[in-house]
Amino acid sequence: MPIRVVLAEDNALLRQGLTRLVALDQELELAGTATDMPSLLDLVAQEKPDVVVSDIRMPPTGTDEGIAVAARLRAEQPQVGVVLLSQHADAAYALRLLEGGSSGRAYLLKERVADVGELTAAIRAVAAGGSVIDPTVVERLVTASRAPEKSPLHALTPRELEVLGEMAQGKSNASIAASLVLSERAIEKHTNSIFSKLGLTEERDLNRRVSAVLVYLGGVPSRASGR
Repeated sequence: MPIRVVLAEDNALLRQGLTRLVALDQELELAGTATDMPSLLDLVAQEKPDVVVSDIRMPPTGTDEGIAVAARLRAEQPQVGVVLLSQHADAAYALRLLEGGSSGRAYLLKERVADVGELTAAIRAVAAGGSVIDPTVVERLVTASRAPEKSPLHALTPRELEVLGEMAQGKSNASIAASLVLSERAIEKHTNSIFSKLGLTEERDLNRRVSAVLVYLGGVPSRASGR
């Protein structure tokens, strides 16, 4: 069965462009489009899509409607994946999107969605419960997170930071191993060491991965940070 997608974008030209990108992929089915938050929520309730692709800012306030929709769906319909589109690599928005967990969430820059592969790959990933964070967003957040001298990240080795950087892009241990040309066993050892150094040893594995990524992005202090 095709992945059912709902699009939300108030800019008519971009909305038409996104519609074409989805229509080009035979594995995706466009279930409808919306131009604001109320119409998006109505459409989701009516069409029950697998994935919502939405601008972060749209009517009625033009502030953080996309984030609010993602949070609401996380609570009420956790099976629905969300791909948020933004004009900027905004640390605050990215961190808020991941607060409830990284599963089924993607944050992409609008400048990249012209590439059919970027958008459709993100839709498939979140539909399968994965996550995607635009590399530019990760890079900017990482740069900011490494500034504080007391950051718990300073306890990590260069290789562990590299592994955590891959993890921040929503990759599994197998994907990280392939990217870094290491064995999955080696990646497991590195991730366990990362969790230990960040004080995340008592949490469930998924929660540890999410918490580690948040520490990496500079959003949430770990217990090991002493703050």
